[in-house]
Amino acid sequence: MLNFINTSPLVVIRGAGDLATGVAHRLKQAGFKVVMLEVDKPTVVRRTVSFADSVYIGKVTVEGITAVKTEGVSSVRSVLAGAKVPVLVDPAGETIKDLGPRILVDAIMAKRNIGTNRQMAPLVVAIGPGFTAGKDVDAVVETMRGHYLGKVIWEGCAIPNTGVPGEVGGFSEERLLRASSDGIWNPLVQIGNKVEKDQLVARVNGAEVRASIAGIVRGLLYPGLTVHAGMKVGDVDSRVTREHCFTISDKARAVAGGVLEAVMHGLLNPDLR
Repeated sequence: MLNFINTSPLVVIRGAGDLATGVAHRLKQAGFKVVMLEVDKPTVVRRTVSFADSVYIGKVTVEGITAVKTEGVSSVRSVLAGAKVPVLVDPAGETIKDLGPRILVDAIMAKRNIGTNRQMAPLVVAIGPGFTAGKDVDAVVETMRGHYLGKVIWEGCAIPNTGVPGEVGGFSEERLLRASSDGIWNPLVQIGNKVEKDQLVARVNGAEVRASIAGIVRGLLYPGLTVHAGMKVGDVDSRVTREHCFTISDKARAVAGGVLEAVMHGLLNPDLR
């Protein structure tokens, strides 16, 4: 009954941001082979804990697990053999058929379904709003902070997106850095730096971006990206714990636990559909 553990099933994760990376890390630690798919210019803020950053710098290590930007399906096998996570630039999921995963996880966090369906793999799991369990995916994992964070939903949807950032360290919207205009993003601080309230932390085509609260910079977009006014470009954490900037968050761990639960339940109950 448990022979599947020894076969090390392949999981393909669409998206490689911080929540997706938490999921990949948990599944990898549990013995699964993991491949991730990303866009060519990821706009992830928590780059130090996002395997998506490998698209820019080639390789990223998060809590002992390394992801490597990989060119083409033909190179995936060798990366997996080296106990690493391959990251392919494939926003449309065109490689999924060739990869042939046992499990597909949609962790794009687009707040809507942009093309994932139950025919893509024997078991399809999605995180966050925009999906209906039992219809377009097999299971949905709740991502809203609070009582239901990480809950596995086998019928129905996650809590709809409110548009209000989750509270971290007592702050919600105030903790975010947002682009002051359209243009090229030019950060003046680095992840892990301490900042004061109203401190200049970046410019967008000369327009200033200032911190709304004092704290430590937990996230910043990759320099040189084109951004639009009001876009989330960074995150300041008032708790000022440097370790939090470089380790998987409590939210990502909870969501990852939900995905692992869904995956194990699906593998143990192959007639679930």
